[in-house]
Amino acid sequence: MNFYTCCVFIGLLALLHAAYSAAQHRSYLRLTEQEFTHLPWDIIIQCMASLILVVYGTVHIAGNFREIRASADLDHKTWDMLGNRQGFLSFNHRGKALYRKNSAG
Repeated sequence: MNFYTCCVFIGLLALLHAAYSAAQHRSYLRLTEQEFTHLPWDIIIQCMASLILVVYGTVHIAGNFREIRASADLDHKTWDMLGNRQGFLSFNHRGKALYRKNSAG
């Protein structure tokens, strides 16, 4: 495991812990019949820090960003490369059966 994968893993674990702490705080308020106003600051800070850690790791795992413009990739290709569409090439088709030489003659 590399560093960025560990960042994502630790960040997700911290985010799960923050969610569990928030649920536990909410149940504590219900038991003591107190009104819920906001989460404690330690849970909010833990949630934000873990979110930043997950985003940081994910951005570095994803690799290099590409430009949004679709034509940016096409600027460096020649016309011959653009015209070559190998997905449309078909070498096994019915034409072989139509123009096959008859053995009878």
